[in-house]
Amino acid sequence: MKQTRILDMAQARMQPGVITLQGFLGHDTRRLIDILIADDAAVQRLGLTHACIAARMQELRDAGAKGLGEPIRVDPHFEVRVDSVRGKLPCPFGDIGLHQKTNTTVQNLETGNSISYTDLNIHMIREHGFYEGKGGTFREDPAHLAEVLEIVPPPEEP
Repeated sequence: MKQTRILDMAQARMQPGVITLQGFLGHDTRRLIDILIADDAAVQRLGLTHACIAARMQELRDAGAKGLGEPIRVDPHFEVRVDSVRGKLPCPFGDIGLHQKTNTTVQNLETGNSISYTDLNIHMIREHGFYEGKGGTFREDPAHLAEVLEIVPPPEEP
């Protein structure tokens, strides 16, 4: 698949210092289209969709927000902390609107594994299938997200 001009512009906005100090690509030198294709293939291998991963992230973020910045227990065995910082960020893909600077940390108390993500991460996963580049500040591999958040494929229809 070919990288479009729109993806070139998005990749330029993902560079360090444009939208965020660290940017969104980490040390990943691949073209944005190649990052998207690789993560999409990983999600398909899991039998999941970007939408269902983002929905689970949003569900835990919303539950954790009730803790008002303190960690709270979310059934069945998660501890979630949601911290808001002043300000909003645009989507590097050029979508209309701004996203609150909110960081969510989820610890799976059964496995001890944890992940951190932002409201913008939820949006980019849901709308663009983008999990950040390798080494990105909030990069989470789709398989790791599914494991920590215990996201399983929906049952097959008969």
